[in-house]
Amino acid sequence: MKSRKKLVFIAIGLMCLVIIINLLKKDLWDVNEALLREKVLSIEHSDETVNLLDITPFEWELVYSFQPYTPKNEIYKTVGYKWDTISETVSEGMNQIVFLNDGKVVCYLYGYPENNGYGISFKSSNYSDSVFMLQKNDHLDFKIERSGSIVFLRN
Repeated sequence: MKSRKKLVFIAIGLMCLVIIINLLKKDLWDVNEALLREKVLSIEHSDETVNLLDITPFEWELVYSFQPYTPKNEIYKTVGYKWDTISETVSEGMNQIVFLNDGKVVCYLYGYPENNGYGISFKSSNYSDSVFMLQKNDHLDFKIERSGSIVFLRN
């Protein structure tokens, strides 16, 4: 009887541990956004341009930049699935950028550049329904602009 109680107690403890670990685990898109931030913020002050492929420390095939006020259902529809609980941008100047690889979100940048420490802004000929899209084989050179400690990448 005691060994059975002990076994049940150990099993419950292991299940709790697994649940806690899963709750603390960061999603891939959050990890990659932190890596991207680190790369962007480490760009040398003497550099004037950078290729997006050179500063993305993860594999990607296409990237979407959603215009301000794009409804989140439209973002999910464009991306192809609901990958996280996201927010809609609430004013001009906010980033809402999604990188995809093999049809899956691998990086998600959201918010004001002033809060993130950096911002990415691009336009492309590939525009539809308030979203710009770049592919890995497009012209990916971005001009580097600085405003205090904030780094802006613009094409």
